[in-house]
Amino acid sequence: MNTTTIANATEYRNLPLALLTESKTNPRRTFEDDSLKELAESIRTQGILSPLLVRPITEQGFEIVFGARRYRAAQMVEAATVPVRIKNLTDAEALEAQLIENLQRRDVHPMEEANGFRALLNLEEPKYSVEQIAARTGKSPAYVAGRLKLTELAPVVVEAFYREEIGVGHALLLAKLQPDQQEQALSACFKEDWSNGGQKAKRILLPVRNLQFWIESNILLILKLAPFDKRDAQLVPAAGTCVDCPKRTGHNKLLFLDMGKQDACTDPTCYQAKVDAHVAKTLATKPKLVQISTAYGQQKEGSATLPRNKYVEVRPDKPTSKEEATRPEFKTCKFTTEAIVSEGIDKGEIRKVCTEPTCPVHHPKLRSRKVADDPKAKAQEERQRREIAIANTTGIRTLAAIAEAVPVRLMKRDLLFVAERLASLLDENRLSIVARRYGIKKAKDSDSLGKLFAAYLRRAEESVVGGVLIETTILYMSTRHNPAQVLNEAATVYKVDTDAIALKVKQEFAAKEKARAEKKPPVKTTPAKKTPGPKMKAA
Repeated sequence: MNTTTIANATEYRNLPLALLTESKTNPRRTFEDDSLKELAESIRTQGILSPLLVRPITEQGFEIVFGARRYRAAQMVEAATVPVRIKNLTDAEALEAQLIENLQRRDVHPMEEANGFRALLNLEEPKYSVEQIAARTGKSPAYVAGRLKLTELAPVVVEAFYREEIGVGHALLLAKLQPDQQEQALSACFKEDWSNGGQKAKRILLPVRNLQFWIESNILLILKLAPFDKRDAQLVPAAGTCVDCPKRTGHNKLLFLDMGKQDACTDPTCYQAKVDAHVAKTLATKPKLVQISTAYGQQKEGSATLPRNKYVEVRPDKPTSKEEATRPEFKTCKFTTEAIVSEGIDKGEIRKVCTEPTCPVHHPKLRSRKVADDPKAKAQEERQRREIAIANTTGIRTLAAIAEAVPVRLMKRDLLFVAERLASLLDENRLSIVARRYGIKKAKDSDSLGKLFAAYLRRAEESVVGGVLIETTILYMSTRHNPAQVLNEAATVYKVDTDAIALKVKQEFAAKEKARAEKKPPVKTTPAKKTPGPKMKAA
């Protein structure tokens, strides 16, 4: 007689292990040996307290929907039977039950969770959406979208994730990148520490924010800054328009919530191909347009592109001080012309430049030919050049050594070192901007604002010094570049909504003006004197 035939597939039984098989769709793929041994010992002494959920797949066979760990532990102690709950389930119902069961367990790996979500999404019947999966599992759509993206991780990243070399925050960021970028970004998750004096460096995992900054600096390309037309589908026909591209962060807002309002390209290769096509198209339209390079280093022989030392760029912004107004880059001349950046940073952008070597405004006088003809002068110049090269190389290597000595997390000592020196470079007006923010004021005219500021920094909390460091950096950069541009770039890096701030300031000013108007006493009007009418004559 067959004792395993099911009449009603909603019952509880004890079944032999031989009749059970593990599900191929179970999201759990990792089973720790130590944990299994502990469970096996518990089963040996107390038995299985919670039945396994199984479903019939043949007349005498059952598939484990969930309870694979209990099944494996029972095998280890050679148990004859295990308690089960038998239930008829479709493939979709079984997968959903497995996923929800695993989500309730703390030890489930995010990759296993991700594979479960992916399996649900890939079902033909019934069809699931990200929103439906989120509703059934009690998670947010953004959470589900992020986990689904983990299934697109490169194998080397998956291995590092399972080995716990990186955390879930690192994995979620890496998953947003193209597969060929993930390995490069994986190396940016770590820093080599040689401070232990050993032959081998210790690899230290950096915080998630470091990887975020690296990706924003090296991978993500803000589309509003692109020199080409984002809607031009024919610029690179194979790529199409940026508007419809799935590799654009704005295309999947659930996945890129942390980008805020910024819309960026996640494929630098495609982006660069469009920049190259834009340059070629522009030069085809304007063949006489000057080409310039913003890169350092020697130009290729026969290149039509002018190196940095063959032109002076004329800045479009107005000087912010009398000293800036004297600089050549803020002046125009009769030789000023348009040029396109065909090599280096900001490739594809149109600039105004002066390329005339005899221009008295932008180029120094030609060096006297006597130096070339005089052997002593030539030898002296060569010695000076060598000394400068030695000094530069020494400085660069010293700087590299200092950078290696800086800890992974900057301490207050390091923050103070940079903040004090940056503050010393600021003029009185810019330094007073920061000083006022922290309530630092001169008690008398003879006081030094710089000394008062340095004394305040030494007393301040580490977090305050970090903020001051960023502020002074922005102010110092504004002395050398367009202040508005510097501020906007900083706002982009730190995800500051400048539009919201501007709106709030406008509202505050409007409120103040309204308050002043209400407090202003009404203007008193002097009543007009009555003009006496003509006197009536007696009749």
